[in-house]
Amino acid sequence: MAHRFLIALFLFATVATAATTLSDDTNSDDLLIRQVVDTAEDHILNAEHHFTSFKSKFSKNYATKEEHDYRFGVFKSNLIKAKLHQKLDPSAQHGITKFSDLTASEFRRQFLGLNKRLRLPAHAQKAPILPTNNLPEDFDWREKGAVTPVKDQGSCGSCWAFSTTGALEGANYLATGKLTSLSEQQLVDCDHVCDPEERGSCDSGCNGGLMNNAFEYILQSGGVVSEKDYAYTGRDGSCKFDKSKVVASVSNFSVVSLDEDQIAANLVKNGPLAVAINAAWMQTYMSGVSCPYICAKARLDHGVLLVGFGQGGYAPIRLKEKPYWIIKNSWGQNWGEEGYYKICRGRNVCGVDSMVSTVAAAQS
Repeated sequence: MAHRFLIALFLFATVATAATTLSDDTNSDDLLIRQVVDTAEDHILNAEHHFTSFKSKFSKNYATKEEHDYRFGVFKSNLIKAKLHQKLDPSAQHGITKFSDLTASEFRRQFLGLNKRLRLPAHAQKAPILPTNNLPEDFDWREKGAVTPVKDQGSCGSCWAFSTTGALEGANYLATGKLTSLSEQQLVDCDHVCDPEERGSCDSGCNGGLMNNAFEYILQSGGVVSEKDYAYTGRDGSCKFDKSKVVASVSNFSVVSLDEDQIAANLVKNGPLAVAINAAWMQTYMSGVSCPYICAKARLDHGVLLVGFGQGGYAPIRLKEKPYWIIKNSWGQNWGEEGYYKICRGRNVCGVDSMVSTVAAAQS
């Protein structure tokens, strides 16, 4: 344990030292990119070859030479970032992803969007304590038909809406036996639920929201229509909700204890769970079980869906199987493990246990 801590401390200090002089600058991301790129050796990273492959794989096109050159600089910085992430998170694979030409601030602005205020809406309950003595070692709602295919939120901070619909899709399946893809766009356009005690704590479409607020909206509005009837555009729009087309509704929703056995028990009994997470390691994630040495538990900026758990992966320190949560993301199937993320289970890594909600669907 001491050896692992020293490694993490050394690597963290290396990154922190490079950024210290830039921390007070409003353009620190861009300045850090230039600083790192200026000191890196291109031939070691083979950056030009990787950038050419990246552009081809993800159909990247840039309007001007200036934009192209700037994105190449960002890309080189992210190659170095991925190498650092690999050292700090050795049980996962980090590298080039569809986000490798984005600065950290661009990535946060375009693809995250969780409203970080944790106050609960009026109708939220605390989930009852469930028995945990007979929990399975492995469990996956995908294998039981309760999870729709991976979706893509695009460049819209609507992750909270996808987390919400994913949980309700599973709950509705358990209640009706039917798996129906629900409309995130309805939530983006129509859900503006606010916490009256917290100014600015509102669901705001592509500018962020909170899953518990969204459950409150669904409870108040009477339900959600299908994806087919209210298709996703990835942009803020005017509300076109037609209550006569509702296919799923909420009877109640609850906040689950921080205890990981209780989270697992609620998952098994009630279906996929809406979860908040710190996405700091996800920009460079490719596969494996992510278990970073350092990840703030309080900085929750992304809404995802917990669909299962298991054991496995590569654990170089303890040389045994690593338990993990299975997370459904909303960045398309060309990210991560076909759209999924595995994160270490057992110590609230990246705050994955900090804001977990379960929802019950009203039976028709």
